[in-house]
Amino acid sequence: MSLIGSGLGLALMLQAGLAQAQDKAEAVCDGPLTQLLQPQVQTRSGLAEPIPARAYWLDRSQLQWPGQGEPAGSRFKLYRSAVGALQVRVGEPVQGADEVVALQRSEAPLAQDLAERFKFIAAGPRLSVAVDRLDAQSTSAKLAALLQAQVLLVQEDAAGRVLAYTALQTPGALDDLYASAADLPDLGVSVGAAQTLFKLWAPTAQAVSLCRYASGSTKAMAVQAMRWEGGTGTWSLSLPADLSGQYYRYAVQVWVPGLGLVRNLVTDPYSLSLSQDSARSLVVDLQSPRLKPAGWDAQAHASARVKNATDMVVYELHVRDFSIGDRTVPRPKRGKYLAFTEGESNGMRHLRALADAGLTDVHLLPVFDIATIPEAGCKTPQVPKAAADSPAQQAAVMAVAGQDCFNWGYDPWHYSAPEGSYASSAMQGERRIIEFRQMVQALHKMGLRVGMDVVYNHTAASGQNARSVLDRIVPGYYQRLNASGEVEQSTCCANTATEHRMMAKLMLDSVALWAREYRIDSFRFDLMAHQPRAVMEALQARVNSAAGRPVQLMGEGWNFGEVANGARFVQASQLSLNGSGIATFSDRARDAARGGSAGDGGVALLHNQGWLNGLVTAPNAQAMKASARPTSDLLKAADLLRVGLVGSLRDYRLQTWQDQTLRLAEIDYAGQPAGYVSQPGEVVNYVENHDNQTLFDIHVLKLPQATSSAERARVQVLGAALTAFSQGIAYFHAGIDVLRSKSLDRNSYDSGDWFNRLDWTYRDNGFGAGLPPQADNGTMFEWMKPLLADPAIKPRPQDIAWTRDAFRDLLKIRASSSLFRLPTAAAVQQRLVFHNTGSAQNPLVLAASLDGQGWPGAGFKGLLYFINAAEQAQTLSLPTLAGRAYRLHPVHLAPAAADSRPAAQARYERASGQFTLPARTAMVFVEALD
Repeated sequence: MSLIGSGLGLALMLQAGLAQAQDKAEAVCDGPLTQLLQPQVQTRSGLAEPIPARAYWLDRSQLQWPGQGEPAGSRFKLYRSAVGALQVRVGEPVQGADEVVALQRSEAPLAQDLAERFKFIAAGPRLSVAVDRLDAQSTSAKLAALLQAQVLLVQEDAAGRVLAYTALQTPGALDDLYASAADLPDLGVSVGAAQTLFKLWAPTAQAVSLCRYASGSTKAMAVQAMRWEGGTGTWSLSLPADLSGQYYRYAVQVWVPGLGLVRNLVTDPYSLSLSQDSARSLVVDLQSPRLKPAGWDAQAHASARVKNATDMVVYELHVRDFSIGDRTVPRPKRGKYLAFTEGESNGMRHLRALADAGLTDVHLLPVFDIATIPEAGCKTPQVPKAAADSPAQQAAVMAVAGQDCFNWGYDPWHYSAPEGSYASSAMQGERRIIEFRQMVQALHKMGLRVGMDVVYNHTAASGQNARSVLDRIVPGYYQRLNASGEVEQSTCCANTATEHRMMAKLMLDSVALWAREYRIDSFRFDLMAHQPRAVMEALQARVNSAAGRPVQLMGEGWNFGEVANGARFVQASQLSLNGSGIATFSDRARDAARGGSAGDGGVALLHNQGWLNGLVTAPNAQAMKASARPTSDLLKAADLLRVGLVGSLRDYRLQTWQDQTLRLAEIDYAGQPAGYVSQPGEVVNYVENHDNQTLFDIHVLKLPQATSSAERARVQVLGAALTAFSQGIAYFHAGIDVLRSKSLDRNSYDSGDWFNRLDWTYRDNGFGAGLPPQADNGTMFEWMKPLLADPAIKPRPQDIAWTRDAFRDLLKIRASSSLFRLPTAAAVQQRLVFHNTGSAQNPLVLAASLDGQGWPGAGFKGLLYFINAAEQAQTLSLPTLAGRAYRLHPVHLAPAAADSRPAAQARYERASGQFTLPARTAMVFVEALD
């Protein structure tokens, strides 16, 4: 054979090999997301048997089967099959096992950490696997093999016949056997100048391959087997090139209970960006100059505005709401990250004015990769012109709610990648990174810090769902399971288990990344009490270190579900976080101000009025039909508002309406202590956020219907003043300052742009957009219809403008003195004094003074504030303050002051200490420094 012929033959062989490799790549990497390799053995009925997982693998060597009896002579064994061939029927021996492991009963006490972790398990026999301490490596390999296969725990009689059997919950064993994985610094993709490393934690997988794609839409160009690292339970592959710009997925061969041995095609849980609709993960180096806006590395950080958590004044904002209706934003940028770069748009001018007044933080609703917003082809509902009380608008919106461009975003898909629907192009995975950074950069340039709402307590899906990532890689590990091995759903969706080592790591790694790579300044944790306090404290240390600055953490501390009252761990809940420095939202003053509770529905929502909207003194039509509320209810509400003004501090002492001087922890709030935090930076004060009706809407439902639109605006500002004057973190929902309405919608998470819109022209607040979506509001329609149809309720443009300006004045007043933002409980106790308390108080007036002498940044010798919720002017005699040189705060006296009532009607008689307070007005008096 000639050299030419030999070369041609070799080329043909190479070409054939490449074609075979391409065929293999396409077969594995472009096929179905789940390919069943070996089905679980069928039962007589012909169906795969879903076996409940009632037993717990506590650590690598100990198991427990709760609540099972132990007949005399019975024994326990583990049966394993790598391909799911086990056949187990009561009264017969087990068949189809590859391996059998005998177990011993154990009476030794559990180690304290295990006893605490598994305290929720019912009593039952505890069992142990024999561990060869002389050959730890071999023993670990055997345990790893067990965990990578179908394993059942079987109780059998002396003859080997099955008495009972169960599957196992394995997180305890995985956390013990692969504890070192929690220290890995490089899960996900790591790009270097000469190599790209892929690393996936998948300890129960039998094989993992890497699928690579040239783009987000082309067929696979390669599939390569990854290497098993037994010490950490990871699979890795290092390739000798910078593969930035390529896309990838993992093909994970894993045993799935109830289904069999499958090959799951999944994206990376540590994805940094993705292709359109999250189909593929992007290889990317976040430190690449190509992904940084001009000046990104050199820009001064806005964090200097906040020295203490109590300096925070937060505006909670949804990215799409901000600009989707703003015609001063170019159409391609509306509803996108890039809208924030339009510095002269109406929306950005609004934010700039708030920043100038004292706003410190814009807090963004979820902006990580969201499962429920289509990134391509989302639909725009065709909303008809209809009456203010018509059901037609909501019918049109809900007809496409699952396919439209809007969702709040509490449906996490990939925790560490920006959402693609907010980018100019979801097809180009790098765009969302660059444009997210441009958004942050623009807000920082304005002097506003950026906060982020994060949702690590659940995933959008679990099991073999196409939008399930974690559970398709390590089945049964990342989600919290009940006593039968089913996924808990108390948070609305598939709960995660951050008490498990690697779920906690995923959360810590993710939050650190957002702080370090995107310069996020604070984080708000959805349903944070479903996470352990210890994990949140570890997160606080980790994120501070990653960011190189203090990063504030706050979250919902609601105590409910399978973790309630510390059932599984010490929670990151309201009553369990004091002393941690991590803040929780306080419902004490919120409920007293608004009336009732967040869970109210039906007629109770109407007649449970609050301090702001007529409790006792101005009953609405439904309240008049109900039993008359006693005056004591108003007095109790006033005390709870004082609790909020103090910052819900446990040890602050207050004279109550019953003339007792009590620590706030001794005051009752629905069976809980009203005061519950140790320091003011541990509380978030608010009267409105994205959940439930807006403040304007709650007042529509609760104020007497005849209340004028101008008076409704005044009531709105009183609600904002409660937050502005409170010690702790001040938190406002976007639009509270423009009388935002969602047309009475109590849960607008999927109600589209129509019910969530913001109008920065200040002409329309959204009220009367039609009856809200029926699913969450239908039981209220008979009461909603006449309210929505009443044109006198809808605010006039001048009412919106007045509220906007009055709100900014409140921010200016808060910013004018550090006395509104005291950082320690000791300072609050020493400097804040309430007046008009006890049984003889006027419960419609809140009054408190703050001593500024010797306090840095006080600005004044002292402050005295009043919030008068009465419909008429009130006179209050405070003889202990007689002789003080009080005058109105400079903001009230400025020519541009929005509210003219303080300057025109407020009076202070120095000789007697008597104050005349205009109706429905919040005001501050000051003493000048000597």
